Order: sequence, then structure tokens, then C-alpha cells
Amino acid sequence: MLKITNTIQIAPEELEETFIRASGSGGQNVNKVSTAVQLRFNAKTSAAISVFVFNRLKSIASHLMTQDGEILITANSYRTQERNRQDARDRLTDLIKKATIQQKSRRPTKPSKSAKTKRTDKKKQRGEIKKGRGKVKH
Repeated sequence: MLKITNTIQIAPEELEETFIRASGSGGQNVNKVSTAVQLRFNAKTSAAISVFVFNRLKSIASHLMTQDGEILITANSYRTQERNRQDARDRLTDLIKKATIQQKSRRPTKPSKSAKTKRTDKKKQRGEIKKGRGKVKH
């Protein structure tokens, strides 16, 4: 059981892991052993993921999500299968945790009158400085 929050827990049957050959460091071992992990998780059909969390996941992890709502994470940073496997699961956990946090709605504000006057005064001052940079007349 992959525990993400107190309310969200993903069953191991929902995670599909495939081991592939990784590029990078590892010497001769790289050509023989499949150490990289591709983790697939279908967020659309998962019972643990609510509609709100799924919609947030779509916006946060759109580059990792397929058209069918499946999240695909490839981990190949480490030399061992187990560490790559754990890395992929940790990345999935972080993504879903990020999706559970509800963003505060932005309250539009207007600049105050003093802020507007300060801004225009600075612009005038800057303009005067630039005017003074003209050609010198003898």
C-alpha cells in the first residue's frame, strides 16, 4: 500500500512497473541489466483519487499524463533497480500530494493613489535624467 495522505492510499495492484535498460553510468552493467523503472498509474480510473485531485493532477503533471489519464514516470537516476523503483514511487507521491493542496484564489487589487503618484514621479525623474544626456552644445 502506497500511503500518500491520510485519505489517499494507492493499492499495489494499481501501480504497473516495467523495468527497462537505462543509459548513463554503470559501465558494462548498463548493457546487461534493466535497472531503469517505468511506473504507470491510471489516475482516471483509480478509486483513491477524487475528481478534484485528478483535475489538479492534469494541470500539474500534464507532461507526464497520457490522453487516457495514465501517469507515466521513468526513473533511471540510480544504478540499482530498487533505488530507481523507490525514486519513481516517491515522485508519484510528491505529485499527488501537490495536487491535493488547494490553491488560494487570487483577489484582484488596485494600486493605491500614493503608489500611482510615486510611480509617475519616478518616471518623470528618470525622463529628466535621460534628457540631460543629450549632446553638449558649445
